[in-house]
Amino acid sequence: MNLPNLDTVVKSELGSLLSKLEDSLNSDVVFFYGPILHSVDRLFRNFIEQLKGDETNHTKLTIMLNTPGGYVEPVEKMVNITRHFYTEVDFIVPDTAMSAGTIFCMSGDNILMDYSSSLGPIDPQIQKEGRFVPALGYLDKVNEIIEKSAKGKMTSADIILLQKQDLAMLRSFEQALNLSVTLLKEWLVKYKFKNWDTHQTTPEKIGTPVTQEEKEERAEEIARILGDNNIWHSHGRSINLNRLQTVLRLKIQDYGEKPELGKIIRDYNDLICDYIRRSNLELFLHSRNYF
Repeated sequence: MNLPNLDTVVKSELGSLLSKLEDSLNSDVVFFYGPILHSVDRLFRNFIEQLKGDETNHTKLTIMLNTPGGYVEPVEKMVNITRHFYTEVDFIVPDTAMSAGTIFCMSGDNILMDYSSSLGPIDPQIQKEGRFVPALGYLDKVNEIIEKSAKGKMTSADIILLQKQDLAMLRSFEQALNLSVTLLKEWLVKYKFKNWDTHQTTPEKIGTPVTQEEKEERAEEIARILGDNNIWHSHGRSINLNRLQTVLRLKIQDYGEKPELGKIIRDYNDLICDYIRRSNLELFLHSRNYF
């Protein structure tokens, strides 16, 4: 008797779990795993076009995202791609979506997480000498030296360190940060806050209409907090569901409160991540017709 190989079994089970997710969420569902690099937007475009070639009636896309982050520029392109085909885009984060992944999530109408999920600070990453480095660490250190200079406390070691800095590179860091903040503010107001009509948490404003200016102010506050190294102290700091709801006062759906949905998400994510690690893959996309 011929037995199916392991990859065939995994592919079949993932297809079954994905189908259950799509039925449960009434949505097209895709899985994205890996860093967000400059080359990924073209792959993502073809991936979404292939999915829409099925001509389903779904107007909603749900992206299950697992990423350490990357560049913000391809995120902008990926958002443009999803919004070309779908009127609603939601994100599920079973594990982590850091840095550029967090910015990607902020373009969603809804974000679904549970107690073990996390986003991260929006410190943009820049590739230097073949590896990703957090931009804010460089900018913070240079600003610290500049402040010491203004107070007459700069040391010879500070002078040497400052002389070694590439001004063009520092400027690119500033531009990446500014773009991250700009996109986050734009997308929060346009998508996540689009149905935010009345105040729900500020005691003196509960029940009163939310103005466009107030939406923009909240988006500005969220962008400022997510980009503040003095709050998070580390580029790799995990911001869990509780912190997002209390510190940032963001409305996040806890899929852990829906046991049946939570089990499907956990089973699907754990199985596909095990497969990715076993196959030693850096980037992996999955949909009902792409494996």
